Amino acid sequence: AQGVDLQTPLRANMKEDRPKPVVRRLMKARRIVETVIGQLSERFNIQRVRARDLWHLSHRLIRKILSHNLCFVLNKKLGNPPLQFDLLISS
Repeated sequence: AQGVDLQTPLRANMKEDRPKPVVRRLMKARRIVETVIGQLSERFNIQRVRARDLWHLSHRLIRKILSHNLCFVLNKKLGNPPLQFDLLISS
């Protein structure tokens, strides 16, 4: 693809040329993405979505992602950290 600048984490033996604020922002975004993927796979069991056709598969995935977003919004409204879904049960 043209115009894509893929930023990857460096290995221990590589030299870091990027500015520290850029690296911090990338690490923060990566942590959030990994947290969301972990929640979708563990709590919403997204890796075991079974369907006979594409329509049902896509709608099951959409419902799981929608419920994840709903939990996120509810946590924001309650003043909890947005990705701490366990607090919704105890609230």
